[in-house]
Amino acid sequence: MNCPRLGMWGERPTAARAVQAPTEHENGISIGWVAPVADSPPVSRKVTGVIASGVEFPVAPHASIFRTQWRMDQMADHTAPAPGAKPQRPPRKLAAVNGVLLKLIEQRCFADDPEYQNGLRMTPSDVTGGLPYHLFLPAEAAISPEEVFSALRWGGRAVLVAAQPGVITDLAQRFSRWEGWVLEQPPAWIRQRPWGLPLPGLGRRVHYAVLRKVDLMKPGETTDRFTYFTRLGHVESTDGYVVVKRVPTLDRVVARLRYKFPELSLEDLHRRARKFTDKIFPVLLTREAAMLDILQRDMPEPLRERVPRCLKAEKDARGFVHTLYMNWLRNGGREISQLQFALQSAELLTALHETAGVLHLDLRLDNFVITQRGVGFIDFGSSVRDRETFAPTSLLATLFQEMMRTCQVQRTLDRLCQQGQVTNPVLRGALHRVDKAVDLFHLTLLINKPTAQPEFKGLVRYDPAGPEAQCIRNLTDEVLRPPDPARPRYRTARDLLNGLRRLEKDLAHGPIAPPSSPPPPDGAESSGPFASHSSDTIAVMGM
Repeated sequence: MNCPRLGMWGERPTAARAVQAPTEHENGISIGWVAPVADSPPVSRKVTGVIASGVEFPVAPHASIFRTQWRMDQMADHTAPAPGAKPQRPPRKLAAVNGVLLKLIEQRCFADDPEYQNGLRMTPSDVTGGLPYHLFLPAEAAISPEEVFSALRWGGRAVLVAAQPGVITDLAQRFSRWEGWVLEQPPAWIRQRPWGLPLPGLGRRVHYAVLRKVDLMKPGETTDRFTYFTRLGHVESTDGYVVVKRVPTLDRVVARLRYKFPELSLEDLHRRARKFTDKIFPVLLTREAAMLDILQRDMPEPLRERVPRCLKAEKDARGFVHTLYMNWLRNGGREISQLQFALQSAELLTALHETAGVLHLDLRLDNFVITQRGVGFIDFGSSVRDRETFAPTSLLATLFQEMMRTCQVQRTLDRLCQQGQVTNPVLRGALHRVDKAVDLFHLTLLINKPTAQPEFKGLVRYDPAGPEAQCIRNLTDEVLRPPDPARPRYRTARDLLNGLRRLEKDLAHGPIAPPSSPPPPDGAESSGPFASHSSDTIAVMGM
């Protein structure tokens, strides 16, 4: 991001030497609130803030510009709201920066920014019904960090704009102190040139700051599942942001259990929470790190880019992983059709099953991503190797037995089998079992309505009344309810992939008559990325 900057990145300014000194940037863009640092040695990657107008702002590193160290020690756990709390009001529509100022900031600050230019621009005007990656907001509009957090995609950037320096300074400070944001561009200003001419000293100053949404969940937010603590951070020798997934603290799990089971005593809550933090989460996170290594070793090279890569794993004294660093597979890029979404998903699942020999077992839509390299899968914490076995009395055996009885995918399969919506014996045979058909079943449901995941709005073209959607429904109906259940045509992910490829050829030759069969039943709802359905399992087990 080629923006005017404050202070000296990679050096620690001191409050005593902070001054307000307007300077002229080498490319003719004026900047303000500079904090010069002299007579002090550089402290590479150990900066905690930049002084601007007497206010210290924590700053964040960036792929090529911001080289400061991300402050993991400032991550705080948040408790769930009390049971019976009043529901929050729906978010108001945020005001937007006017077109003239938006164009000015785009030209001066984002013209050479690869993230903004290469398919990840996505301002509200580019998105229909989904969340944008970039918000340009007037700071005078009384916006709050919380409401902007809810209006932006994970990893997106909020650009705050104001006419007065004090306004932008105060608001940037509020965002910096609120969990979930890091300050990438401290308050600075550019000059709005009169008549577009670079006349020195003339033109109105436009003040701005840039912040990034790094936390996956809003502080204090709760879900129906217990989740790892997940945010964007940094790891040595890797430029840019990575996903940091760590075992939550005991207090965080106690708070979540107290919200879900208010009748339990504090002693029981702590006992259960310790089994999560000491056993369940470390075991599953250790398995996930191992699965990611297997995928990078065994998957075909082009498809390796569509599953996470383990960059670093921090272990406890017992050898269990407590913090996992992965490359960030972010949603973004060119819009694809519903059929392309289905084809790429089936292609990846086929390679996962046949080449890597891995079963995902939790293919909910929020464990899909649509990257610039295609559809990808994330969250392999519940995955197993094909034909993997566990000692009958082991913790893992108990975990997976309960997962296959209580997890979301299995509950959906059980319900649809009972309703007669699933008659394929291969799928019915996966009920309450660790089986490849579990993945096939859920993928069959999900490709019918990809935009049920809000993150995919603007990334997948989906028209439920269009011929493409109708033909996909016809195909998936045959997967679920074959004409002859004794001889189903679709048994594996490859069978589904081949069927989608035939459909692609048929659609290329012209419209197809709409199917007469009704749409297949809806799948389960999403429950938040990086959730582990094992958490529901343990709650049922009473652990």
